[in-house]
Amino acid sequence: MANRRLAPASEQPQDFAFTPENAEWAKHQIAKYPEGRQASAVIPLLWKAQEQHGGWLPQKAIEAVAAELGMPKIRVLEVATFYTMFALEPVGRFWIQLCGTVPCDSCGARELKGMLEKRLGPPGHVSADGNFSWLEVECLGACCNAPMVQINQDYYEDLTPESLSQLMDDLAAGRPVKVGSQTGRTSSEPQGGATTLTDETLFDGSRVGAWRKRFEQAKEAEAADAPKGDAPKGDAPKAPVAKTGEAESATQQAATAPRPAKPDAGRPVERKASDAPAQRAADGEEPVKPEDRADAAERGQSIAKHGSARPGDADALDSPAKRIAEGEPAAGEEGRQELPGRDIPPPPPEASGASEAVEEKLASDDEKK
Repeated sequence: MANRRLAPASEQPQDFAFTPENAEWAKHQIAKYPEGRQASAVIPLLWKAQEQHGGWLPQKAIEAVAAELGMPKIRVLEVATFYTMFALEPVGRFWIQLCGTVPCDSCGARELKGMLEKRLGPPGHVSADGNFSWLEVECLGACCNAPMVQINQDYYEDLTPESLSQLMDDLAAGRPVKVGSQTGRTSSEPQGGATTLTDETLFDGSRVGAWRKRFEQAKEAEAADAPKGDAPKGDAPKAPVAKTGEAESATQQAATAPRPAKPDAGRPVERKASDAPAQRAADGEEPVKPEDRADAAERGQSIAKHGSARPGDADALDSPAKRIAEGEPAAGEEGRQELPGRDIPPPPPEASGASEAVEEKLASDDEKK
């Protein structure tokens, strides 16, 4: 891709200033943004500076835009070097930007690149007659009509090396050229023309009239089939309901293959009632099954679901209530210290090593006695 660097100092102008017309245009662009957001106009101003300077941006133009917007020069330089729409070196009268990304590359951009290198030389250099220069750039957004190039501000699509060479000859000679597809494609339709929605009646409005006429005919037929008896007094005759072919087909289908009014999704599914004590009592049965009662009576050991007790199994009913009933302390009470009453102040905490010092002092006093 392009080498995004400023042109050599030998090609840089000494200064740059917007013309009075362009300076007025720049003020209108800056006024579009709120106070403190003038930097948002950097791309339009750079584009206008490039247009004024013959299609490329010199360093002095970048600095002039920075001064106009109150931006650091490096910030404006970052923008100018990022976008390939800004040429940083002199360009020819017709600046060719060749798209080289995947869609164009897959459709023949490499062949176009080879033709340009053969005719004009490496990218970034102006031809001897000053007419052309070229550059390979990132996607230009015309992938459906690949391969393509942008020459100055126009797109030329569906190119081959031969058609691009002829296009360049016509531009150099001043002959009129066709912008867009070079193969007769309309917009971005498929190669060879549109293959769907080709019926002109879809777009001329005649289909709308045909539908309206169809409903009117159905309404007239319904009125003709209605009984001719007098309508009851006080009741206005009701307009017949128009039935179209689709309505009749739906009616016949509903008669032969009826469907539920609502889908099955979300409806409660009938399942076997749970075998819970409440459900058994409601059915007139004993709430607790005999086998469950027998299992509960075996309090000595835990019983597996499908087997007998295992050696070392803990007491199945080793609960705090059972321990209290047997005169044993409940779980969590073993080793518990009695707390003093609420009216007794707690003793002050002893400092580390204080008790040992007191004991030693008492022992020394006993020895003296």
